[in-house]
Amino acid sequence: MKYICSLAILFFVSYYNPSIAQTIAPTPPMGWNSYNCFGSAVHEDEVKANADYVAQNLKQYGWQYIVVDFLWSYDNPVGSNIGNPFQKNLQDGSYIPWLTMDEYGRLMPQPTKFPSAFGGKGFAPLAAYMHSLGLKFGIHVMRGIPRQAVWAKSPVKGTNGITADMIADTSSTCPWMNHMYGIDMKKPGAQEYLNSILELYASWGVDFIKVDDIARPYREAEIEGYHKAIQNCGRPIVLSLSPGATALSEADHVAKNGNMWRMADDFWDNWKEIIGMVGYAEQWQGKGGPGHWPDCDMIQIGKLSKRGPVGEERYSRFTQDEEYTHMTFWSIFRSPLMLGGNLPENRPFELQLFNNSEVIAVNQQGENPRELYRKDGSMVWYSHVPNGKDLYVAMFNLGETTGDVNVDFASLGLKGKVEVRDLWKKQDIGSFRKNYHQQINKHGAALFKLSVK
Repeated sequence: MKYICSLAILFFVSYYNPSIAQTIAPTPPMGWNSYNCFGSAVHEDEVKANADYVAQNLKQYGWQYIVVDFLWSYDNPVGSNIGNPFQKNLQDGSYIPWLTMDEYGRLMPQPTKFPSAFGGKGFAPLAAYMHSLGLKFGIHVMRGIPRQAVWAKSPVKGTNGITADMIADTSSTCPWMNHMYGIDMKKPGAQEYLNSILELYASWGVDFIKVDDIARPYREAEIEGYHKAIQNCGRPIVLSLSPGATALSEADHVAKNGNMWRMADDFWDNWKEIIGMVGYAEQWQGKGGPGHWPDCDMIQIGKLSKRGPVGEERYSRFTQDEEYTHMTFWSIFRSPLMLGGNLPENRPFELQLFNNSEVIAVNQQGENPRELYRKDGSMVWYSHVPNGKDLYVAMFNLGETTGDVNVDFASLGLKGKVEVRDLWKKQDIGSFRKNYHQQINKHGAALFKLSVK
């Protein structure tokens, strides 16, 4: 029996220790997140509708995570789109709005928005629904411990007499949403609090957590605390760190402790932000790999901002050429792919961008993505097809007029006859010996597989 237990412990340590074996997020996570179309005001029926769409149309291509973004513990007033209501103190020091919370200072889903959570069930019923579809379930959380738990002196589960006020760092706050205090990880009970929330999430069946207000400024001790809590919870859970820009100097630490991390602040649907993201990716190239992925942020395609958070309800302001560039760059760079639009309102073109198995293979399988060059409005990135000499090559026209984009085969180490396949069109283009070039619309892109014959 002791031998069996020892083997079990060894397996557990090996499974969760990234220096021994990295099995969480071996490829960039793919899925849907509620933020870009619903802000804080998403309801359970809408989450299920998007999950149903993924299960019916996208699951077979690798899309699997369904993530409820922020303020799921807040009861949005009917018709309200307010996404970050600051808490205020009443005369006795308590807080309004009061977030749904259990006796251990752990936030719970608001049953008005998530009816299946009534009776203290939390997100367990919703997670079970996702799992019944063959999907995975995720949630957004704010870094730290609720201010209201500190005021209430909520006991920390798993400790003897330690309360929330004893572990909070009241000097550590979020500038854009004041519901939480940071946690002083040097205090007794601090790690136990994080362990308790991950224990709760694991009991619900959560597969993914996005921890906000933690990567900028970079909260090293708290990031390690969440990582340890995941190791202790008994369930493999992806750890996503937000928002950016994550400091490049923290590349080694974040790769050891997180599975994905934002390179920039929130990304939205305007062309200048794509150019900006390219700049961040140039800095982070070579830093991603199995279990740790620099994150370009969510995909701004489809119906956005139905109830906030930015701008009017709309389909993406990107042109179709820009949407090809958006998907192509996120794919060649191997960013996590999290859809941000309300999927049931997708039109045929949006679905076409998401269900191309050859393009998705570039994101999920391409190795060591690198920029070949960027000059005069043209840009080329490439990565290696596993187990061979073939390459994935993405060509971009970042300029303001239609232009010719060229790739010289010698610069990629290719010799002889090269077969070129267009991955967006799923068509073989032909054989070429020295180079391949193509006219590309302004702000457009093309994606190819190059094979030496």
